[in-house]
Amino acid sequence: MSNEKLRREALIYHAKPQPGKIKIVPTKPYSTQRDLALAYSPGVAEPCLEIAKDKENVYKYTSKGNLVAIISNGTAVLGLGNIGPEASKPVMEGKGLLFKIFADIDGIDIEIDTEDVDKFVETVKMIAPTFGGINLEDIKAPEAFEIERRLKEELDIPVMHDDQHGTAIISAAALLNALEISKKKMEDVRIVISGAGAAAVSCTKLYKAFGAKAENIVMLDSKGVIRKDADNLSPAKIEFATDRKIDTLDEAMVDADVFVGLSIANVVTPSMLLSMAENPIVFAMANPDPEIAYDLAVATRKDIIMATGRSDHPNQVNNVLGFPFIFRGALDVRATAINEPMKMAAVKALADLTRQPVPEQVNIAYGETRLTFGKDYIIPKPFDQRLIYEIPPAVAKAAMDSGVAKMPIEDWDKYREELMLRSGNDNKVVRLLHSRARSNAKRIVFAEADHLDVLKAAQIVHEEGIAIPILLGRKDIILELKKELEFDADLVIIDPISEEFDERHIRYATKYWESRKRSGVTFYSSKIKMRERNYFGAMMVLEGDADGMISGYSRAYPTVVKPILEVIGRAAGVKKVATVNIMITDRGPLFLADTSINIEPNAEELADIAQMTANVASNFGFNPVLAMLSYANFGSSTHPNARKVREAVRILHETKPDLVVDGEIQTDFALNKELHQSKFPFSKLAGKTVNTLIFPNLESANITYKLLKELNKSDSIGPIMVGLRKAVHIMQLGASVDEIVNMAAVAVIDAQEREKRKKAKGSI
Repeated sequence: MSNEKLRREALIYHAKPQPGKIKIVPTKPYSTQRDLALAYSPGVAEPCLEIAKDKENVYKYTSKGNLVAIISNGTAVLGLGNIGPEASKPVMEGKGLLFKIFADIDGIDIEIDTEDVDKFVETVKMIAPTFGGINLEDIKAPEAFEIERRLKEELDIPVMHDDQHGTAIISAAALLNALEISKKKMEDVRIVISGAGAAAVSCTKLYKAFGAKAENIVMLDSKGVIRKDADNLSPAKIEFATDRKIDTLDEAMVDADVFVGLSIANVVTPSMLLSMAENPIVFAMANPDPEIAYDLAVATRKDIIMATGRSDHPNQVNNVLGFPFIFRGALDVRATAINEPMKMAAVKALADLTRQPVPEQVNIAYGETRLTFGKDYIIPKPFDQRLIYEIPPAVAKAAMDSGVAKMPIEDWDKYREELMLRSGNDNKVVRLLHSRARSNAKRIVFAEADHLDVLKAAQIVHEEGIAIPILLGRKDIILELKKELEFDADLVIIDPISEEFDERHIRYATKYWESRKRSGVTFYSSKIKMRERNYFGAMMVLEGDADGMISGYSRAYPTVVKPILEVIGRAAGVKKVATVNIMITDRGPLFLADTSINIEPNAEELADIAQMTANVASNFGFNPVLAMLSYANFGSSTHPNARKVREAVRILHETKPDLVVDGEIQTDFALNKELHQSKFPFSKLAGKTVNTLIFPNLESANITYKLLKELNKSDSIGPIMVGLRKAVHIMQLGASVDEIVNMAAVAVIDAQEREKRKKAKGSI
């Protein structure tokens, strides 16, 4: 994506459909006069009086306990420098978004228009009663040190300057693991720190807390090595000044074990790397371009253990691994501070988590066969769902042990369950979907590329590396739209009615006719059909000229399904093709089937649909827990509609005994775990969270998923076709650009899975 294109899209993203990235929504009912009387006057007086009696009641009756202020004066924003408070607001809103999606914390950004330390501190102190915690952000050094120090001393809520401590915590965890892999000890290694700002100082202090020796550390600022014999050193720099008579990074790197870069791009050369000790550890964390390019570094030293701040290389040192979960743990025990024991607990928890077996969902997200602790995996991945229930408990326990927790946790198992529930509705599934598709992009036919929204989606898919689009449609229109979108990528464009593709028309028509000549199809009619984009595109996939296809944006579902079924057909052993929709809900993803094809499936067909849907859930990294839905519960009705579902369950229990599935059951009993447990403790679903719903007919499934989509504004991925021979998927009429992008990613993952199965069979 060009810089100008990125600029324009970023501005549109922040401006539309409404300005900004966060909003406030009510958490209590407000539809009746009674609700309003309780929410405000006169009812609100009662919690006010209770808080007046005891200030701690503010946590009981208000949102304070889950509210973090993200505060900046805009003096050190990202790589932009001192741009002022107003200009820093998009970054602070972005931090609020990350707090919410990773740890379910409500972050409110506050931009303060002063560079005076006293005024800044006084302002934060005056507004502190509103919040459960303070996250300081993008404040220039050395003022940042003084501001944080004073606020930590003068406030009784957690305060953390993430620019300092976030990077320190994540890099320290990575360093502990890298040292274990290289069989070195913290107290013995020689460390070079490039940079002397807030993050560099905090990193170095934390490394020392874990055993690094001051005499083994060399820190450099923009002028070179910080030496004790230099004049006018600030107090922060004096602590890290060296006695060694060296001046340059070249000299400092000789025989060094560890390099930590928090400075600028390309300051490290291959010769510097070659001068380092055996098994060097290099954390080049300047963003967006590291101190030495990853590819150059690993090509220079085969024994290197390397991390960067980038997501496109292994071992990303990303603050999002820390701050949401550290504040989560601090808030949950009502900590009065974020102290050194809590930060060290976070470091140890992150390091330990990396050494544990990685869940399949994480492997799937990153397109890995199996992530394992080693040189290319020394720190957890941001999509690792274990972060939410591993890091906060460690932080909370450290707060309790160090005496700063005002509300200790007693039931740790219950706390972990609560943390798991907090990770429910953020769009993790969509992020996992795109990340996995990018790991091995496939050629996907966009059968309606001469429609603006479809071409927009193809552009996003191409620029994000999700797929390799093949554009079908009127070439003149596609070229005109590409120009309008400034989409200048050199992609394959195919107009199925163009004479340019006559040879392919004949080849496809011949293949199609041979497969259907005993079904009343003539060779002439086959040639006519190949001029239709859905027949042509499907034949491309069948013949291996593409890996997958998406269609359906501009035509009714039945008219698109027909050519797909005729050309692609069912996979071996499949009686019925079906569709699955993934709904992104507050309780997490729900897999719904069959939402688009089978009007009235019988018991055997329902069992097949359930099994194929379970496979979809597994392919996305979820353990399927299936409820076979009905209007009745476990034999309460003898009507054929209920008996059909009961029979499907019997078939599944016999043929797939390891599958967690039960029914017939009503939707509320399926989704309410406590209600289900109390009434039907004998069920296979008892005590489990259902994530897959199999409906008895098309009416109920289609109506339900569209109700969820429109009334609850739940995002939908699908309908995903299951049971076909190839990776072809049909979107809903008039799908949005985002939905088309998601469907393209689904097609890529489908093609990836088929490729894996083919290779597995070939290796047998």
